[in-house]
Amino acid sequence: MAVGKEIRGKIKSVENTKKITKAMEMVAASKMRKAQERMRAARPYSDKIRNITANLSQANPEYQSPYLRADGATKAVGFIIVTTDKGLCGGLNTNVLRAVTTKMREIQAAGGTVRATAIGNKGFGFLNRLGVPVVSHAIQLGDAPQMEKLIGPVKVMLDAFLEGQIDAVYLCYTNFINTMRQEPRVEQLLPLSGDRLQQTEAEKSAYGWDYLYEPDAPTVIDELLTRYIEALVYQSVAENMASEQSARMVAMKAATDNAGNLIAELKLIYNKTRQAAITKELSEIVGGAAAV
Repeated sequence: MAVGKEIRGKIKSVENTKKITKAMEMVAASKMRKAQERMRAARPYSDKIRNITANLSQANPEYQSPYLRADGATKAVGFIIVTTDKGLCGGLNTNVLRAVTTKMREIQAAGGTVRATAIGNKGFGFLNRLGVPVVSHAIQLGDAPQMEKLIGPVKVMLDAFLEGQIDAVYLCYTNFINTMRQEPRVEQLLPLSGDRLQQTEAEKSAYGWDYLYEPDAPTVIDELLTRYIEALVYQSVAENMASEQSARMVAMKAATDNAGNLIAELKLIYNKTRQAAITKELSEIVGGAAAV
């Protein structure tokens, strides 16, 4: 029964695939919890440095950092694009790269130029295929974001902004909402907008003191703003990693469920084919006996 043997082979193959997807689902669930803990642990530092930076940027009106300048022109724009190194995480990378492509086309349609920093192998490969100049990149970050691997690629984009080579920098990543929901975001990183540095009344009262700058205000403010921008990039990578593991767990669970449904359908087809073959053999035996 050649047809039955072929169906049994398909069932065996799908069962092996189901074992793999189930194992990947369990691994992603374990990594997801750790990624969420790292992401939440980084948020207090980001909030604290934002409050201090907001107060410092407003406490010395005689000096305005170049990170805060906005001349209105956006002829050259840089993108810091955060994606994953691995696939099998549903439409996570596709959604954020689609949003990036839309934004780039808007800028190019207005006569502007774009360049990019890629964090993650998927985004790096996509930008190369798209023909976008990649000035720096960081790949193979592992399961935990490491600041020392991010500072170098980000500094290339910051230096280009300070030197006037680009007029704005956008940060593109996937924001973690919950296990079932992740949102792609394309946010303006530079020049720093008032929304990012806006404080509540409680925060203003908590950070309402004045400062003594050593050695001088430009050095202190620029250095702190640099640390703040690096913290934003680090937080976006942490958010993206938490989103990656959540999306992979959901995708692998869906694949496992689909494999189970396919196995049930194949077993039903196999049983029908087997029963049809038995019925045919019985009919031939009865027909032969009647002829005799």
